[in-house]
Amino acid sequence: MFVLMLVGLFTARVVLRSLGQTDYGIYGAVAGVVALFTVLTGAMSGAISRFITFELGKGEEGRLPLVFSTGVSIQILLSLVIIVLAEPIGLWWLNHKMVIPPDRLVAARWVLQFSIVSMVIQLVSVPYNAAIIAHERMDAFAWISIFEGLGKLAVACCIMVFSGDRLVLYAALLAGVSLVTRFLYGLFCRTHFDETKYSWKLDRKLFGEMFAFAGWNFIGSGAGILKDQGGNQLLNIFFGPVVNGAWLLATQVNGTVQKFVTSFTTAINPQITKSYASGDRDYMMRLIFKGSRTGVYLLLLVICPIVFNTEFLVDLWLGKGAYPPDTILFIRLVLAYLLIESVSYTMVTAMLAHGDIRNYQLLVGGLMLLNVPVSYICLKLGAPASAIYWVAIGIAFLCLGARLYMLKGMIGLPVGRFLKEVFLNELLVVAVAVCMSWNLSILLPPLSWWGFLVHASASVLFTACTIFFIGFNMAERQGWIKRFLKK
Repeated sequence: MFVLMLVGLFTARVVLRSLGQTDYGIYGAVAGVVALFTVLTGAMSGAISRFITFELGKGEEGRLPLVFSTGVSIQILLSLVIIVLAEPIGLWWLNHKMVIPPDRLVAARWVLQFSIVSMVIQLVSVPYNAAIIAHERMDAFAWISIFEGLGKLAVACCIMVFSGDRLVLYAALLAGVSLVTRFLYGLFCRTHFDETKYSWKLDRKLFGEMFAFAGWNFIGSGAGILKDQGGNQLLNIFFGPVVNGAWLLATQVNGTVQKFVTSFTTAINPQITKSYASGDRDYMMRLIFKGSRTGVYLLLLVICPIVFNTEFLVDLWLGKGAYPPDTILFIRLVLAYLLIESVSYTMVTAMLAHGDIRNYQLLVGGLMLLNVPVSYICLKLGAPASAIYWVAIGIAFLCLGARLYMLKGMIGLPVGRFLKEVFLNELLVVAVAVCMSWNLSILLPPLSWWGFLVHASASVLFTACTIFFIGFNMAERQGWIKRFLKK
């Protein structure tokens, strides 16, 4: 994750400088149009991952080849549907609704085509990624992810020395990286997992089970995609491609920071699903509680130095004045939203493991669907571009309450205990850590590299101490000290 963070941030700097603020924003907006069509596939991707992990958890591996092959067949069929829909609808939206400079329309159309290719490749890769994670082969997942990050860095270096249309070349080369990454996932799976030798199978019963699961999951996964990419399209309509560039940069930082917690939850999610499948509910509850707290604390260690040194870091990262004006505020708000959402990551995994998700998705997914209409109303009334993030933060709190309410009935989640041992504990740790980091930023403003290093080091140290003395209970502190001394 540390390697990917450095590579990802440097890649974004090179790409922004090579493309310029307008073309960078055009890429983010046009690729966002294509990403909207993953609303149709995101739910099925989650279903495939859940079914593969669930079968492993039950210990009945005889059905695994059938589950895998059916999943790949479904993704191929959905990819064809996406191509048929994305071509005419995407071009119409691009030509008639988006704010694109006239001289960049042709390049934007090429970006649309290559983005569709990239998306289709990623869709077919879903069952292979799910198999690696379900088998908990995190080493392979890490190495292939690093290769993908280095591939994107190589793309950035190529466009830096290219004299033609860099925007078109950038989109084309990213599609190439997606293709090679897909090949590596497939190669690893075929040589390590017997069930991933694909044959054209579409078992009707299994097909029905997956679609029944995905049908309700569609609401939640679709709402998440609409929140992100719908907000991106609203920014384009109301403010133009430069603000899309700020959104894309904030999304890049968000994705980089999020990797610190998703690397942890990616490892813990199969255990939650398998423990539910095997009937070990006590172990599952311990994973949900500790997973939520650990995820928030990991994020907090990274977020505090970034939020209170954002301007210095972005100047250092992209160059002073070389980025859109809204970038600083967008980064701070998207990290605040990420911190709130990270409380629920393990709860969402438990919900998917349960399988009967209709009522959950109607309530939580319905709340998430409010993001785009409420943001549109705010922007229409004259609110600034940052309104899409403020709306998302407000709705995230409502969704957290709804998740607790629904999971109490679904898996018997002890809500009172969760609020006391997890949420209030996290809230207190966040409040103390933020106050300490804010005071440090006043005493030690980051006017230079040394100032930033001193502030960041002190912030991480104080945050770690807050987590240790407030976030951990007595038994956890004693256990950690014993393990440390034993080592």
